Amino acid sequence: MAAKVDLTLDCADAGLLAVFWKTALGYTDEPPPAPFATREEWLAQFDLPADDSADGGAWLCDPDGAGPRLSLLEVPEPKTAKNRLHLDIRVPGHGGPDERWRRITAESERLVRAGGAVLEVFDGHHIVMVDPEGNEFCVAAGPP
Repeated sequence: MAAKVDLTLDCADAGLLAVFWKTALGYTDEPPPAPFATREEWLAQFDLPADDSADGGAWLCDPDGAGPRLSLLEVPEPKTAKNRLHLDIRVPGHGGPDERWRRITAESERLVRAGGAVLEVFDGHHIVMVDPEGNEFCVAAGPP
């Protein structure tokens, strides 16, 4: 059986990035693990430093359960270099090349309105973007 993958993104403002990534991926806030009613209750079971709290993170999930969980955790140090791992947001890939490219550019424009920015456009293939904290990701066509 293959291992399940969760993604964790260090950040300066988990709330800001949670809003962006929920918009980008269609994700929702993940509820705390059962049997806990809140993230605070869940975190209390660990021997964490006194200044650690649920306020320093956000946990997102695919409402259909297909995609990986995304954890956004606040850290004190800033981002200093290009991501070694990035997300590819895949828009549906049906239709001809012009139709696929229209969907890629429309998705990129939607994500700019949500707070992202375009870094580079590879005409007809994909668009390299960044989230509000400068984390790179791509928008490209996916399978039909």
